[in-house]
Amino acid sequence: MTKKPLFTGAATALITPTTPMGVDYEALGRLIDWQIEKGIDALVIAGSTGEGKTLSIAEHKEVLRYSAERIAGRVPMIAGTGSNETSVSISMSQYACEVGADGLLVVTPYYIKATQNGLVKMYNMIADAVTKPLILYNVPSRTGVNIEPETYLRLAEHENIAAIKEANSDISKIATTAALTAGKLDLYSGNDDQILPILSLGGKGVISVLSNLLPTETSRMCHLWFEGDTAGATAMQLHYLPLIHALFSEVNPIPAKAAMSAMGFCENFLRTPLTPMEDDHKEKLFALMRAEGLL
Repeated sequence: MTKKPLFTGAATALITPTTPMGVDYEALGRLIDWQIEKGIDALVIAGSTGEGKTLSIAEHKEVLRYSAERIAGRVPMIAGTGSNETSVSISMSQYACEVGADGLLVVTPYYIKATQNGLVKMYNMIADAVTKPLILYNVPSRTGVNIEPETYLRLAEHENIAAIKEANSDISKIATTAALTAGKLDLYSGNDDQILPILSLGGKGVISVLSNLLPTETSRMCHLWFEGDTAGATAMQLHYLPLIHALFSEVNPIPAKAAMSAMGFCENFLRTPLTPMEDDHKEKLFALMRAEGLL
């Protein structure tokens, strides 16, 4: 299999609209259509921002199936299929391939704190079992385990392991990874406040929370960089920093769900242990959204 970018630009780590009755598929469909109409480059379904870990297995599968059908090939769909148990991740990844996902976002196992050898074995087992390319998702602040640069190099040898979503916030380590894996693994930012730093290291784009609210602008930021307008891209990155920080003033996806609810896309409903955004944080977020004309 020839490795090629799953996408370039911005992929929205899409929220999953829910109510006390379950997943709101009508709202999810409207949200998918709006994102595509606004020019997003790809969509990530049922990842961390999509509350994939609070969905039942049946719900998770149906969200993937429904989303693939609704997207209908208009943009690449990347399915969040990671788990802390390898066989579960394999099963969900295989299902995602069957229903039409273009790629798989597979987070490191959480709580278990696998060794680097364990990560290599797990990712190779998943990659062996599926027909679509993997994006390795490294987010140690949430999982307690970090993929080391040398481990990425080992994993890059597998033809089905295509890319990295890097959210470890350590630019020095990310630079080392970029140097070791150049031409072997594509690199995406997993943090909206580091889009341009990752692009400057050869990154292909971002898997974004910000683009839930601003799909056109987040994509444009990336494409300005690709077009050589460094100053324009930098101005956008710096302009949106306050809003980005507000979207992470509480654990993701609490602020994103509050924002999208305020914009009329969904109910502000989360499953415990997630709870609605605290009022002081919410007012700061909403003030910034009003300044952007989003409310």
